[in-house]
Amino acid sequence: MKSQNLSTVTEFQLLGFQNLLEWQTLLFIIFLFIYFLIMTGNIVIIVVVSQDQRLHSPMYTFLKHLSFLEIWYTSTIVPLLLATLVSQGQAISFHACIAQLYFFVFFGATECFLLAVMAYDQYLAICSPLHCSFLMRPEICTKLVAISWLTGVGTGFLPSLMISKLDFCGPNQINHFFCDLPPLMQLSCSSVYVTEMVIFILSIAVLCICFILTLVSYVFIVSSVLRIPSASGRMKTFSTCGSHLAVVTIYYGTMISMYVRPSAPLSPDINKIISVFYTVVTPLLNPVIYSLRNKDFKNALRKVMRRNCGIYGVRMKENLFIR
Repeated sequence: MKSQNLSTVTEFQLLGFQNLLEWQTLLFIIFLFIYFLIMTGNIVIIVVVSQDQRLHSPMYTFLKHLSFLEIWYTSTIVPLLLATLVSQGQAISFHACIAQLYFFVFFGATECFLLAVMAYDQYLAICSPLHCSFLMRPEICTKLVAISWLTGVGTGFLPSLMISKLDFCGPNQINHFFCDLPPLMQLSCSSVYVTEMVIFILSIAVLCICFILTLVSYVFIVSSVLRIPSASGRMKTFSTCGSHLAVVTIYYGTMISMYVRPSAPLSPDINKIISVFYTVVTPLLNPVIYSLRNKDFKNALRKVMRRNCGIYGVRMKENLFIR
């Protein structure tokens, strides 16, 4: 009899930022501009690293994969966010919602593993440069990248599967800008205790362990930098590592505060603000921190631009001559 009284939800309504109706147009312009910067910055990184032989080092190999990941990670979230701002709410089917959840967890977990690997590579480059070339051989880098992607694939499978097995019998309004785990569990009309525990344990395993490994790498880096006799050398290394650590802390800190905490829910507005940091802000900062502040990358970017502009100029002259 109970199952006859339940009406299965076939689609959800993403409310987005409906509590900021007068700011919808401004928010749309801001997020669209940020999305454009994220796409442009990461595409530039991939192109420059691929074309310049001097950047075929482990750090830039990992950076290229991180940029490729960020393109898909933000594309999973931001276009739907823009749609909610245009229409003041956006309908999404149940299956599309679960698919978005899967790819969000998949890409987010993969980024955690890649950031941990990149921090370890930085540690080897600064603290053990003689062993770095051996421990970070091309085949080792390929394996580490493959492990990061494959682990992310597996990490995204379990939460999305468990959420898809929950009963949703109304209401169907998600007070968020994408299909995230906490608001979906709040809408379920079945017991979510087991799902919450599994997601909590999985979040600890992925977020906390990766964050601790990343933090340990930077602790060793800082202790090594403190022994550099040159004050200018210390400042330069501290500036680079400090920027990396700041972005990593924002990313992990906001993710941990969202998924590794007691079951008592935060307010929807707080959830949205926290989510903006790890879905929009850190993907915007990563290209700037990891590449555009790097002297070698900027030199390679100038070289690629001059070469491409030169080729374009020669083609233009040839076309004019033919005419």
